[in-house]
Amino acid sequence: MTDLYLQLILALALVIGVIYVLGAVLRKNQSRDGLMKVLGYQSLGPKKGVAAVKIGKEVLILGVTPTDLKLFKTMTDAEAESFTEKSTEKATTLTGDISDKLKRLKALKDTLR
Repeated sequence: MTDLYLQLILALALVIGVIYVLGAVLRKNQSRDGLMKVLGYQSLGPKKGVAAVKIGKEVLILGVTPTDLKLFKTMTDAEAESFTEKSTEKATTLTGDISDKLKRLKALKDTLR
C-alpha cells in the first residue's frame, strides 16, 4: 500500500514538473517583442475607443468598435515621439499656469481678510 502511495506522489511530482517546465518555456518565448505593440487605448464608451498601435517603425491611430476598425492617422516613430513631447510640454505649461492662478487667488483671498 505504501508503494502505491509513493508511486502516486512521484507521478504527481513528475506531472507538476512537466507543467512547470512547459510554462517556463512558453513564458520565455512569449516575452519576445512581436510585430505589433499597443501603445495606448482610450475608451470612448462601451466597446468603443481609440488605440495607438506600433507596427514596425510606424504608429497607427485607430478607431475601434465591435464591428469596425478605422485608420485615423499614420505616423513614423519620430513624429509620434515629437507629438508626445509637445503634449507633455503643453501639459506642463498648463499646470504651471493653473498653479500661478491658484497662488494669485490665495494672495487675493488673504488680502481680503
